[in-house]
Amino acid sequence: MPRIVCISDTHNFHRLLRIPDGDILIHSGDATLNGTEEEFADFADWFAEQPHPYKIFVAGNHDLLFEQKPETARLLLNNEICYLEDYATVIEGFKVYGSPWQPRFYDWAFNLERGQEMAEKWSLIPSDVDILITHGPPNGFLDAIARPDGLENAGCEELRAKLNILLKGSLRLHIFGHIHEGYGVEKTDKAVFINASICNAEYNPCNTPIVVEL
Repeated sequence: MPRIVCISDTHNFHRLLRIPDGDILIHSGDATLNGTEEEFADFADWFAEQPHPYKIFVAGNHDLLFEQKPETARLLLNNEICYLEDYATVIEGFKVYGSPWQPRFYDWAFNLERGQEMAEKWSLIPSDVDILITHGPPNGFLDAIARPDGLENAGCEELRAKLNILLKGSLRLHIFGHIHEGYGVEKTDKAVFINASICNAEYNPCNTPIVVEL
């Protein structure tokens, strides 16, 4: 059973982390703060140095380099790093799919309008996926944001609709970040959901990596 270490939303604080041992290290986006080449180069060097046999990265809305200069960004990735952008790979017998998109939020990277645009991206997720990595959460899972009149579930409704289908299949683990306030683990009888945001709402790196075994 692989031991999976989950991190997200490190926002340039990656070198402060104590990363647990494991078989697979997954970062679900926002490695950087401003998305510059210098920021991502430092992260990529650090990530490649980690001892985990498999290292997977999915970009987030702050990782602007991957949308503005994708060839430059990919050249910074060591061969040790598997980058997933609307793409699947098989690791230790598990099909893993990664995607960076989220509902529009200001003028950041990988933004799409809620509704048809988001639904079209999620339609690309294969029905037999075991591990899903997205930058943002599905609506209703570890996505609550405090508002003056109460909590708001800010996750993607279209992703939640796709999950309702995937949960009838082989999906066992969904890893994401983006909503810093949602850090934590939620389990259903079908799958485990992990918001692995290292930074809190004030961008302080106060959360720890989350480990799960499949």
